[in-house]
Amino acid sequence: MIPAQPRPFLDVSRSVLGRPWRERGADATQHAFATTMTQAHGLPDLLARILASRGVRPEQAETFLAPKIRDLMPDPSVLVDMEAAAERLARAVKTAEPVAIFGDYDVDGAASAALLAGYLRALDVPVQIWIPDRITEGYGPNVAAVTKLAENGARLLVCVDCGTAGHAPLEAARALGLDAIVLDHHAATERLPPTVALVNPNRLDDLSGLGHLCAAGVVFLTLVALNRRLRQLGAFANRQGPALTDSLDLVALATVADVVPLVGLNRAFVVQGLTVMRGRGRPGLAALFDAAGLSEPPEAWHLGYLVGPRINAGGRIGDAGLGSQLLGTADPAEAHRIAVELDRLNRERQAIEALAVEEAEAAMDRDLMGEPGRPVLVTGSDAWHPGIVGLIAARLKERFGRPAFAFAIRSDGTATGSGRSILGADLGRAVHDAVEAGLAIKGGGHAMAAGVTLPSSDFSAFSAHLASALGSAVTAARDAEALLIDGTVSAGGATAELVKTIQRAGPFGQGAPEPVLALPRHRLVDAAVVGNGHVRARFRSRDGQIVGAIAFRVAQGPLGLALLGGIGQDFHVAGTLSTDRWRGAERAQLRIGDLAVPE
Repeated sequence: MIPAQPRPFLDVSRSVLGRPWRERGADATQHAFATTMTQAHGLPDLLARILASRGVRPEQAETFLAPKIRDLMPDPSVLVDMEAAAERLARAVKTAEPVAIFGDYDVDGAASAALLAGYLRALDVPVQIWIPDRITEGYGPNVAAVTKLAENGARLLVCVDCGTAGHAPLEAARALGLDAIVLDHHAATERLPPTVALVNPNRLDDLSGLGHLCAAGVVFLTLVALNRRLRQLGAFANRQGPALTDSLDLVALATVADVVPLVGLNRAFVVQGLTVMRGRGRPGLAALFDAAGLSEPPEAWHLGYLVGPRINAGGRIGDAGLGSQLLGTADPAEAHRIAVELDRLNRERQAIEALAVEEAEAAMDRDLMGEPGRPVLVTGSDAWHPGIVGLIAARLKERFGRPAFAFAIRSDGTATGSGRSILGADLGRAVHDAVEAGLAIKGGGHAMAAGVTLPSSDFSAFSAHLASALGSAVTAARDAEALLIDGTVSAGGATAELVKTIQRAGPFGQGAPEPVLALPRHRLVDAAVVGNGHVRARFRSRDGQIVGAIAFRVAQGPLGLALLGGIGQDFHVAGTLSTDRWRGAERAQLRIGDLAVPE
């Protein structure tokens, strides 16, 4: 027998965006857990239901709400090759051996490089950092860069957020007399490059269960192991060792910006890292907050939407090394200079991106008219900047609800692209298989994001491979798509205090969905387009209370059109609550995620 589907939440079987609404955590066990948490721990009912629906048991409630790294930190040695990595790094510290750090050009790479360099420099180890140029060098270590680092005196090469697939460059490093360590988290194959140690929780023989870590998380665990080894060797008998907790701001930034799951240790990294960040002790981050106009204490979403894009702007269309320089500098004047430049580059990136996204969406609209069931979108142009193809892919995934790849076609006919995926469709594995099958020159990534270089701008073979590899997973994910609702609230109940209550269950992000609340049958008072395609609106409850709302980047889509054409009508409204601060006052604002016409 086929089990009966639960009744749609508020009887919404098809919303404006074509989705059914379902109650999150609707089974009896979760309801019982929520009741127990309310009674035993005195938690507000909504907060208890949010925790229970995310798998938190009553006895775990207190530690979940106040996660501590010391309670969740594993022994770093559970990671394959960790002891070898710590031993080799300890030898470099003891002899002040020159170390070269090769990082990726994104936030995780910049934070990982700054994290490792900061620790080593605090112990008087000479360090040089190399962040490759996205266009001229591409992702990961390359032979020319490795050669230059060796010529500059390096004797130990540490690749962070890259290197797992760097076979030829690391062969060259060995030939040059360089020992190599890789600290990475990207998907791996059975064949690994020659290294002293390759620490990656996603290598096939690693059973640590830490595959959710970003590279900065792997680097942090490596520093914990290194710190332990140096203590064993007596390195801190006459001096103070570096305070690892002071660098949690970098780990938190990378964890959020790299969109890894905010669960377990990652969640503790972000909670405690945000506390460090709010002290504004790192000049680079303080300067970037100021450049971004962030005057309030930083929250997790600020890292993903305000801070991360500015650091990434250097690697996308400017100097790829600016991010690691900013995060590593102790000079406020230098930090201000770099932050201003990254902010300028980010504005330039936004303008370039807007034109390219418009072109890509139009191309996909045409293609999907002829093939609406295509599981993975692939598109490209010789007019697109290679630094923004990942952003184009993200916008296509967001708009069309399926994995997407966008490519910049080079003058030599090759195509460099980036992809973004949906839950359940492992893009990194599909790209690795494409490389193994000879369909791609090189590529790598993880489940939700990947990069790849194709031998030509003919995408047909690569598209067919993606359709075969991911088709069933994408179909299953789209068929099961429903908006999960955590509860209801009225306009009058949507207060800044309620937002604070909900945020106790945070931080929210990948793997830790932000609670979605529904406003049942509220009258749309007004709606207007603001900014870059956003729609600002106000809704009134039956008792006359008003709540402000905003929907981002929807003006030309079905949600925006429904808002702009529905003034004076009643709607069920679903979204997430945030705090809107204006002239010292705080009030709740709804970020609209969906609408439905009441039956």
